[in-house]
Amino acid sequence: MRIAYSVETVRNAERELMARLPEDALMQRAAHGLAVACAGLLRDLLGRVYGARVVVLAGSGDNGGDALYAAARLARRGAGVTAVLLAPDRAHAGGLAALLRAGGRIAGGTEGAHGGNGAEGARGAAGKSGVGGPFAALAAADLVLDGITGIGGHGGLRPEAVPLVRAARDSGAAVVAVDLPSGVEADSGEVAGEAVCADVTVTFGTYKPGLLIDPAREHAGAVRLVDIGLRPCLPAVPEFEALQHEDVARLLPVPTGESDKYRRGVVGIVAGSARYPGAAVLAVAGALHGGAGAVRYVGPGADAVIARFPETLVHEGPPSKAGRVQAWAIGPGLGEGPEAGGGHGVAEVLAADVPVLVDADGLRLLDAATVRGRTAPTLLTPHAGEAAALLGVPREEVESARLTAVRELASRYGATVLLKGSTTLIAGPDKDVPVRVNPTGTPWLATAGSGDILSGLSGALLAAGLPARDAASAAAYLHGLSARLASKGAPISALDVAAHLPDAWRNVTSARP
Repeated sequence: MRIAYSVETVRNAERELMARLPEDALMQRAAHGLAVACAGLLRDLLGRVYGARVVVLAGSGDNGGDALYAAARLARRGAGVTAVLLAPDRAHAGGLAALLRAGGRIAGGTEGAHGGNGAEGARGAAGKSGVGGPFAALAAADLVLDGITGIGGHGGLRPEAVPLVRAARDSGAAVVAVDLPSGVEADSGEVAGEAVCADVTVTFGTYKPGLLIDPAREHAGAVRLVDIGLRPCLPAVPEFEALQHEDVARLLPVPTGESDKYRRGVVGIVAGSARYPGAAVLAVAGALHGGAGAVRYVGPGADAVIARFPETLVHEGPPSKAGRVQAWAIGPGLGEGPEAGGGHGVAEVLAADVPVLVDADGLRLLDAATVRGRTAPTLLTPHAGEAAALLGVPREEVESARLTAVRELASRYGATVLLKGSTTLIAGPDKDVPVRVNPTGTPWLATAGSGDILSGLSGALLAAGLPARDAASAAAYLHGLSARLASKGAPISALDVAAHLPDAWRNVTSARP
């Protein structure tokens, strides 16, 4: 499991650890791990470190110090290293001195730098830098180290950094972010302005939320975690979690010799309409391929469902007359007709004393007080547009601040909320329980009906007895993995995702001890 902590928590842990260590020991651990990662990347790209051209974009904080110390280690291995100092008067003195001793240069020349160490030397060198010196270095670079701001930055890149970052991007060099791409928000994953787009991010001690949550996650590239001894100083319960195969394998139900279709879980599906009969078929497909012992379908799409899945138990409704279920999933394709608000409606399903998933058109009919008053679990699965409607804000606000949106929805409705998107977030009303981030999605999932598959799959796991948070997490993981297995880089349909759910299930459970 990948776990992440907020900046404040990380800072507190770092202070606690630094109090036990010699001065600069923590920075040296980080710099060592960063240098090792950069050397490995250079070997992958060039077959060597010696002679590689490395440029360091160094800000004024510890992030710049990490980058400068790491660059000094690369210079000692024969790399040609040039530092571009965004704040020469406040450059990290120890890191800059180490780089200059190792033979590194400051963009524009190092004539003045040799007259002194640290910021004093930087001022001398910066005064002799030629216009365009940094840009010439960037244009020739094989690797660029982003040490501009890291986790302490807010509000996007400062104007003076933007041309340098654009030049790094245009150069074709590999860009390695130090701890976090500069310009992204570490705690929320928001990107308020221009930000570094890294090929690799080397982060220290623990993951930061912005490395897991879009849109910042898209800026991070491949993320590598360097152990600097921080873990014992961090709280036992993280603030964010991203499940991996082993974690999901432990959650998935396994039938025994005593199992029958009822013990494995019967899920009720209320979906589809005269206009959207396919939604019923897709939701049922997700449930049947997601481990349900049986599926009871209620709605006007019975003929279409039976034609595709004859094992489905169908009923005209209302849901209360359809027979016993262990969970309900309602909403896909209900439309705006009587199926949504009448006998097949959300209100009746919410009145049942079993877990309920509400998706798609069903979300329009939610009453927050009714949901909060339920004693059985409720799982809401909106996409950004539906979340925006529930919150009464523009869609763009949800997309740019996904973490804020999912937390607010969970609090307002007293429910578990799965916010679909490029990174799926799962949050509950208890703020002390970690938010979960699903890492398995693929852009090929952006296809009609894929959310209906997820509804049925999640409903099946609810019926199997998983708590709402675990059902949502496991379903999102399997859903994304199934799409990857189905796609392999090519377009897919929603039914392709459903058909590959058994493959995804096997893939995950192969990690089970």
